[in-house]
Amino acid sequence: MSRRQRKETILALLDKEELGLEKLYLELAAYPAQDVINALFPALCRTEPHLRWRAVSAMGHTVARLADENMEAARVVMRRFLWSLNDESGGIGWGAPESMAEAMALHAALAQEYGHMLISYMREDGEEIWQDGNYLEHPLLQRGLLWGVARLSAGRPKILLERGAGPDIVPYLTFADTVIRALASIAAGNLGLKEAEAALSQLAHDPAAVTLYTEGKFINTSVADLAKSALEKLNNLNNAA
Repeated sequence: MSRRQRKETILALLDKEELGLEKLYLELAAYPAQDVINALFPALCRTEPHLRWRAVSAMGHTVARLADENMEAARVVMRRFLWSLNDESGGIGWGAPESMAEAMALHAALAQEYGHMLISYMREDGEEIWQDGNYLEHPLLQRGLLWGVARLSAGRPKILLERGAGPDIVPYLTFADTVIRALASIAAGNLGLKEAEAALSQLAHDPAAVTLYTEGKFINTSVADLAKSALEKLNNLNNAA
């Protein structure tokens, strides 16, 4: 099978919505991880939601598989994501924050090495040497970033907490973008951010509808429901303390 045929086969598998993620991963495991990754990169830019998001899941899973086989090769892919988000790259970086986060959620070593970079995209750069922010201003990239933060907050909350990401998440709770408010609410609840309680209480009355991708499915919900769920997690933590 030629490289082009392999790429077409992988993209065809991605397009089979009836193929659940676990079965998709089994099918992709028949191909070298690097070949799968190369085929998936263009799919991260697709406009069809099911294709783009399944590409994110498959990319994260495959990068984690590659890390088990060859950590340095996985680092190269992670650096490729980082470069795509750099202004000097000439690109936009579609799908990069989400794919990075998915890979880190599935692989502890990748999370340890690159968790701080995901956080840096919520932070402004500063004059001090420790103020190494890479703040993302593009609204759609911000959505991808907050999805990544929410994903990592569910799988590896300590990575975010130990690196002081809580205060970086709180401002997103008041953003005009509905999806960003929703994702920030999820992250705040997962991390038990007490400093987010006031903003979450306000969002508990926000009826804005939102569709989010999680675990291979699209979920219809609202900002209010997500904020209430986050507040419930905060209350449970307070009661347990």
